[in-house]
Amino acid sequence: MWRYMGRKLGIYAITFVIAVTINWMIPRFMPGDPVRSMLNKASVSDPEAMERMTNYYNEVFGLETPIHQQYFAFWAGLFRGDLGISSMQYPEPVTDIILRAVPFTLGLLLPAIILSWIVGNHFGAFAARNKILDNTVLPVGYILTATPYMWLALLLAWSVGVVGGFLPTSSGYSLALIPAFSWEFIASLITHWFLPFLSMFIVALGGWAIGMRNMIIYELEADYSNYLQALGAPRRLIRRYAFRNAMLPQITGLAVQLGTVIAGALLTEIVFNYPGLGSLILRALNNNDYFVLQGTFLFVIIGVLIANFIIDIIYVLVDPRTRVQMTGGSS
Repeated sequence: MWRYMGRKLGIYAITFVIAVTINWMIPRFMPGDPVRSMLNKASVSDPEAMERMTNYYNEVFGLETPIHQQYFAFWAGLFRGDLGISSMQYPEPVTDIILRAVPFTLGLLLPAIILSWIVGNHFGAFAARNKILDNTVLPVGYILTATPYMWLALLLAWSVGVVGGFLPTSSGYSLALIPAFSWEFIASLITHWFLPFLSMFIVALGGWAIGMRNMIIYELEADYSNYLQALGAPRRLIRRYAFRNAMLPQITGLAVQLGTVIAGALLTEIVFNYPGLGSLILRALNNNDYFVLQGTFLFVIIGVLIANFIIDIIYVLVDPRTRVQMTGGSS
């Protein structure tokens, strides 16, 4: 087990270095200049003053040094927990800006991922043994899986928020309220959270239901199911074994789909102007803020790697065959 964990950690460490390097490179190859974007908003008319201020802020942000020195300085700051200073919200540290957005993104992501996975798997397993439900869940599931997160978010915002007027379609809470631990503020958070959550939940639900439905049918036709049935085992027991075996590919699928789900969450936040990492990325792109961009993508990279590592551990704990293989390999 420890050898397996060490090997996995090594793979994830290499992946982290490569992903962070690409994350650092992408903003610097984008057109635009963060210092120029910041100074253009200041409306400086004197060319000489503009030149002096440009040189000053280039030095503040470390952009006057050669590109390789900027790269090593980024890694040095990363190990110190320093992601730099935002150019669009100067002189606020990038870390503080991201930490304000992270709770909104996690509060949207975690319930959508966990609930859609649990509900979708159980719904698909039930549909596999119910012909009436199976004739409806399959086509509906395919439609939901093929639906882009942004399109469904726009549809819900228009139908439920604009036409129906039942729920708000923008921001994370009412701007008339001051954030506080009160029932009024909590209720505002929930009403603003519900539509972004629902759009993510619905899209992900269809895929998990279809996957589990197909796996249950496959497992019920496997040799061990037929053997148990020939021995006179109860149908409920056979279905329980089928469900446990069908869960293994679904756990792997969760790890594979995690990046797609997070990307969908970022797009959903942009549609609803939800104050999470998605809206922060959009504002950083509009202002050519390299430092906020690389900081938010860094958080996404770390989150995806940690989640995949946890899923790898869960897979080992759930699948006895993996533990047997590791024990045999170590002996």
